[in-house]
Amino acid sequence: MLFGEHAVVYNRPCVVISVEHRMHVFLEKRNDNNIILTAPDLNLKNQTISVLDRLSLSKTKKTHSKKVSFILTAVRNFFEKYGLKSGLNIETKSEFSDKVGLGSSSAVVVSTIKGLSELFNINMNEKDIFDLSYKTVLDVQGLGSGFDVAAATYGGTLFFKTGGEIIESINIENIPLIVGYTGIKADTPTLVRMVREKKSKEPDKIDGIFDEMEKIVNLAKTEIENSDWKEVGKLMNQNQELLRSLDVSSKELEDLIKAALDAGAYGAKLSGAGGGDCMIAIADENDLDRIKQAIEKAGGFIIDVEIPAQGARLN
Repeated sequence: MLFGEHAVVYNRPCVVISVEHRMHVFLEKRNDNNIILTAPDLNLKNQTISVLDRLSLSKTKKTHSKKVSFILTAVRNFFEKYGLKSGLNIETKSEFSDKVGLGSSSAVVVSTIKGLSELFNINMNEKDIFDLSYKTVLDVQGLGSGFDVAAATYGGTLFFKTGGEIIESINIENIPLIVGYTGIKADTPTLVRMVREKKSKEPDKIDGIFDEMEKIVNLAKTEIENSDWKEVGKLMNQNQELLRSLDVSSKELEDLIKAALDAGAYGAKLSGAGGGDCMIAIADENDLDRIKQAIEKAGGFIIDVEIPAQGARLN
């Protein structure tokens, strides 16, 4: 997330970019109704799960991790939508940890649905994949704007509005971006609910903050298209001030943001729900190494990312 987090939940736009860290999902039909799941990052190997109905899925949610629920709900939703039923062998492989807050849950949902469409010869365009994937994410976690689903589906840099009302590609080949991880896994649903409570208590104040974020997002879209990274940095700093006013930042995020700015970054902010996970900074290409070292010295971990990346695709 480059700009607009939290406000995007309330029908404001955001700017999101895909990163070249892949979630792979391998799918194969079976002759029975079992789903056999292998997910090394979840310590699952040949786990037999029969979850082709809602009752068994609800039981599964209680006994397996949320990541498994995302996969199985994606399968169930796909089968229900297209009137299909089949056993499956499913194997996942991730190139990045789900702890860093880079949208791994959405990536595995989109990959599963894209893979199922190919396996069962169902013609789904990108919007079809987005819609079913977004439904799946809402089914599992109950809330979310869908920006991470859009990034996984479409790839590139996107101007996005809640629920996929607007999904526009921003034409840019390279952004001098640094991603720093705090080492703390954020609880996105809890943070989103916290902001919702604030909004219910002080609607005018929070709506005002979201309106300011929307202005920043619209300006950022233009400055990104112009590759004016100094202006993008200024807008990042403004966006971060508004996120602080929502109380979603943290000492760990602030330490990394300050380190980046002190080392010469044009701008820096948290990226995502806040509370932990990642921060981002933008800078002159010649200053990137120095800023990375400063973030590491402040206790952060640099996540090397290739951006923007292509969306969901066949291996």
